Amino acid sequence: MNLPKHKQLILFDGVCNLCNSSVQYVIKRDKMNLFMFTALQSDVGQQIIKEHDIDTIKTDSIILYSEEGKLSYKSTAALKIAKHLGFPTNLMVVFFIIPPFIRNWVYDFVARNRYNWYGKRDQCMIPTPELKSKFLE
Repeated sequence: MNLPKHKQLILFDGVCNLCNSSVQYVIKRDKMNLFMFTALQSDVGQQIIKEHDIDTIKTDSIILYSEEGKLSYKSTAALKIAKHLGFPTNLMVVFFIIPPFIRNWVYDFVARNRYNWYGKRDQCMIPTPELKSKFLE
């Protein structure tokens, strides 16, 4: 995987409306241009899933991939992303004091219900021409 230097890749569920809204939220607040994106369903997403033997039954909504190949999942990934988004979003890092098994229980509850609550698309989001450079396909 050729991730540009000093970038992190957010893998997200490309058909989930909540996930797509979250990607738009990150794009608007990523002032350091740190993040790139790809859908879990994309070729790049599937390659990372296969290379790292990720169980998509247990993790099917967000993964943070760093240039060193380090992966973060679920609430840890979300909080690591929030840390870089500036005030007030970066204040969410206080939730790191909550043990991961509790954070991930809440995360999994939302993830299990995301399609019912927010809906689902028929296909993955197609980035606009001005945002295309932020996406790996």
